This record gives sequence, structure tokens and C-alpha cells, in this order.
Amino acid sequence: MTTAQALVAFLARQYTERDGRRQRLISATWGIFGHGNVAGIGQALVEAGHGGNGTAHRMPYLQGRNEQAMVHAAVGYARQSGRLSAHAVTTSIGPGATNLVTGAALATINRLPVLLLPGDTFATRPADPVLQQLEVPYAGDVSVNDCLRPVSRYFDRITRPEALIPAALQAMRVLADPAETGAVTLALPQDVQAEAYDWPEEFFAERDWHIRRPAPDTYELETAVRAIRSARRPLIVAGGGVRHSAAEETLAAFTAATRIPVASTQAGKGALRHDHPADVGGIGHTGTATADELARTADLVIGIGTRFSDFTTASGTLFSNPAVRFLHLNITAFDAHKLAALPLVADARAGLEALTAALAGRGYRVDPAYETEYTGAKEAWEERVEASFATPDPTARPTQTQVLGVLDDLVTEEDILINAAGSLPGDLHQLWRTRSRDQYHVEYGYSCMGYEIPAAIGVLLAAGTGQRTRPVWALVGDGTYLMNPTEIVTAVQENLPLKLLILQNHGYASIGGLSASVGAERFGTAYRHRDPDGGFTGPPLPVDLAANAASLGLRVLRAATIDDLRKALSEARDAEGPTCVYVETETPDTVSGPPPAQAWWDVPVAETASRPAAVKAREEYDRQVAARRRHL
Repeated sequence: MTTAQALVAFLARQYTERDGRRQRLISATWGIFGHGNVAGIGQALVEAGHGGNGTAHRMPYLQGRNEQAMVHAAVGYARQSGRLSAHAVTTSIGPGATNLVTGAALATINRLPVLLLPGDTFATRPADPVLQQLEVPYAGDVSVNDCLRPVSRYFDRITRPEALIPAALQAMRVLADPAETGAVTLALPQDVQAEAYDWPEEFFAERDWHIRRPAPDTYELETAVRAIRSARRPLIVAGGGVRHSAAEETLAAFTAATRIPVASTQAGKGALRHDHPADVGGIGHTGTATADELARTADLVIGIGTRFSDFTTASGTLFSNPAVRFLHLNITAFDAHKLAALPLVADARAGLEALTAALAGRGYRVDPAYETEYTGAKEAWEERVEASFATPDPTARPTQTQVLGVLDDLVTEEDILINAAGSLPGDLHQLWRTRSRDQYHVEYGYSCMGYEIPAAIGVLLAAGTGQRTRPVWALVGDGTYLMNPTEIVTAVQENLPLKLLILQNHGYASIGGLSASVGAERFGTAYRHRDPDGGFTGPPLPVDLAANAASLGLRVLRAATIDDLRKALSEARDAEGPTCVYVETETPDTVSGPPPAQAWWDVPVAETASRPAAVKAREEYDRQVAARRRHL
């Protein structure tokens, strides 16, 4: 077998197992072919997809249009699959390989598995330089694939066929490791891909990779129990690790026993249903007033499966109680020690089970007055959500939050919402009423524009139920749509019932608002014609994104009013094929817009400037940054 044939055959026989459930580790391969992989991996996929190895060991192929988008689709699939199953992505050398970098960074930052198989230049170097080769005068063994090293959890270049054996095993180990997973890269020189080798039969035996659930250390557990029992105002911050561990029910049981309120990061939203009494909503810069006020007064912050990014900590200004301490339950020691926390290094579900059992015999429960306080604040915030979603004039053009309100009225526990960047993540984190553990799919570790459409395809491939595919919504603004609409063609090709919702607001709304707040005066953020002074304050650009989506094969429903929108979204939800709803949104006013940010975020402002807007913004920046503290 060639190296490529052996790799594909090996991947088709790898499985994960957790809690008695077994599934393929690599269930399909995305690919765009060029001279660097067409005769190697491409030829191997032809054989693997047409029965040469039997039905059970076929390798399905998925055709992409953009290499970055293929990684996003694979990441969406992996997240929806609970990190128990993943996709591979193969590209040619040169631009095909370097286009993987953004997607790889997103996967690694979000701790989601994806296998990258970029072609590479000749290992035997018959002619230098070959087409698309980067020549590095001081290092003959460097190629553009080395760009993938810092964004990969494991990287190897297979310069001999036999080197594939240890490299492939290490790649599977990392992909299946809940503490180490992320992007894994095996760079494949194009000559080595096509080279034959006499492989040991054992290499192709079915292999199970057990996904472990490490229990907490006894000493760390007892220390954690003492910290919780001494806390008067504890607050849980639930992150993506709750979902990756399938620990939602365990978290609910823990809160039922202790009555500790639960705030959530973007990745953790949905850890509890929105109507659970202990759920106080998103936390941090895009969080709710309820969660952020609890964070300011908390004396113990219990992080569960979170990285504590600057959006969560409000750039180090949110947890302002002088006596605050941190307890971090995390499967990685690196994250568990952040903010000088008491570490509880364990699987989220195993750790919560241990905490619940250890506290059960010791009679811990928060003071009833504290419970009354946060449940009352939760009810008050719900009134603000209702005000933002209200649509008093159904014949008017909707604001962005009103669009979310109409969608909120329509969806059930079945629906899945996907978003990643712009102003929508903030509105969703504050306002969306999450109804199931996997309904809320917002990628905010890398905040990557262009993630939504390909990720929705990956989710659709993972979330199908056989009889009926779950409704999957990709929510995008015009800025995001223009970044990466290419995989619409893939959805059409596969006849996947993607529901694409395009909100047209003629610019980068999120960065426009940020620009105004930091003294940059919204410069370069509107999609408008140039004015005589060289700015961008002319009429809106005559760009018809609905027509563009239709030209790529989508059925498009245009909505001019709130009533139109309600009908279009309902029709799209019931559609069996890929469908787009297009709506132009109105600029919100103080009544119909989202609540303002409830916590700060550090974006440094010009220290010296001649324009009044920047001078004023710097004064506010200095005031805010003075509140930052280091937790030691």
C-alpha cells in the first residue's frame, strides 16, 4: 500500500469509547485537491470510498470550497459530537496548506479535535524549488506547513513511509485526549504519499481510544470542600468543559443540593436551561446584570471547565470583592491554576460528582437570603429581555434584538443556533433563552468571522436523527457573510437543510460601536461609498446579499417587516432543503436595543490625541483600568 492508502485505511479503523459508547474517531475526510495531494490522499480516498476495504471501513469524502471553511466544518462536527468523533481535512501544498492556519487556531483555542493532512513539498528534493515551495535559505527542511506548528497540539512531517506508524498513533492519542485535544497536523510530502511500503497487518487492526474521566485528587477535593463550605456568596462559572464532559445533569444535581448560582461563558451557555432557578445567564463583558453583580460580590468563584478569558473576567476588573478566592475544576492543570485558584484537576462530571457526594453529608447550602437575592435579580433581568424582544409595530423594520426575539418565539429544544463574531454574540449571550444543552453554539474563543456557515454544515452532519434532521440556524451579519459564504455550495450539493439567517446592517456593527467608544469615530466600519473627504459616509453600497445567496443555490426568503420575518423564519424552519432568510435591520434605539455592557473590556485607547473623541475616551479608559487587579 502507498503511504496515503495506509493512512486512510488506518484512520477508518480508529474508534473512541466513553461511558460504554463507541464510535468512529475519524468519520469522514474533507478535501480540496491540488497537485500536492490529488495523486496521494486523493487516490487513496477513491479506493477507501468505493468498497475496497468493506463497508465498515469506508472513508466518506466531503467536498469543500475553501480550506479554512473545511476546518470550521470539521470543528462544528466535533463540537456537536461531544469531541468523541472528528473529521480529517486534506489540502494541497502552498496556499491550500496555509489556508488551514486560521481554522487550526480556532480548533486548538477551543480545545476541539480536527486532523489536518496538508500536502508538503518533496521529501526527496528532486528539483528545488517545486511549484508553491517556500525557499528558506538558512533551513532546507522548512516549508509553509511549519506555520501550523504553533496552532497544532501535535505536528509531524512524514518524510518516510515507515515514519507514519508512530506519528499516526501519536496523532490519535492527542485527538482523543480530553486534556490535550485540538488541531493535529500530519504534513505529507507529495512523493511520500505515493510511495509504497510493506505495512505490518497490526497497524490496520481496529483500535479503541478510551476517553478517560479522571477523578479528583483526594487532597484537592478536601481543600475544595472546605473552600465551598466557608463561602457565603459562591458563584459557579460554567465553561465549555461542562458540555465536553456531558456534565449538565450532574451540574444541575450539584446546584439542587447547594443552591449555588450558575453563570456561563459563551462556550458554557446551556449548561443549565435558561429557566432553571440557578441559571443567572452569561457572565463578563457580554454578560447579564444579574451574573455580573454576583461576580462583583462573590467570595468564592468556582470555575468549571473554563479558561477565564478577558471577556469572562472583564479584563481583570469583574471579581472585585477584596476577599474573593477561586476554585477551578478543570481537566487541564494549566487552566485549573489560573487566577491563583485552588486547583481541582479532574473531568468536569467526575469532579462534580465527587463534590456533590463530599458535601452531601456536611449539610452545605447557601443562605436562603442569597438565593432570594439572585432569583429576584434573574426575574428583573428577564423583564429587560422581554423589552428588547418586544415588537410593538409588526409592520416596522426589525432591530437586531427584535430579530432574535422573533426567532426565540419560534424555536424549541430541537433547534441549534450557530454564531461566532460581530455584535450578535453579545446580544445572544445576554438575551438568548437556551432550551437544551447543545442549542447554543457560539464560537468565541477565537471569535472568527466566517465560521458560522461551514460550522452549521458540520453540525448538520453530526446532529441528524435519521427520520428528521434537527433545525440548524447559522446567524450571520453582512460583514461575516462577505468573509466566507463559499460553503453554501456544499450545503446545496449535500442537500442539507441549512437555515441561514442574514442580518444586513451595512457594516461592521460590533467594531463600529467599539470604534466609537475608544475614540476612533467608527472610521472604516460602515459599508458605504466614499465621501469627498475620503471617508465612508456616502450612501450604502448597493450590495444584494440575498441575490448572491440565491446565485449560490439557496432558496431565499426576503423579509422587510417584523410580520414578514415571522412568516419567513417559520417557513425556513419547516424547509427540507437549504434556505436563507434575508432581513435588513433597523438601528436600535434606547428602547428596542440590547442592554448596555454590564462589565468593561480592555481595548487600549490612544494615550495622546488631538481629536476630542479620543481624548474623552482615554479619560474613561484610565478610570476603568484603575479598577483592574491581579488575583494572587
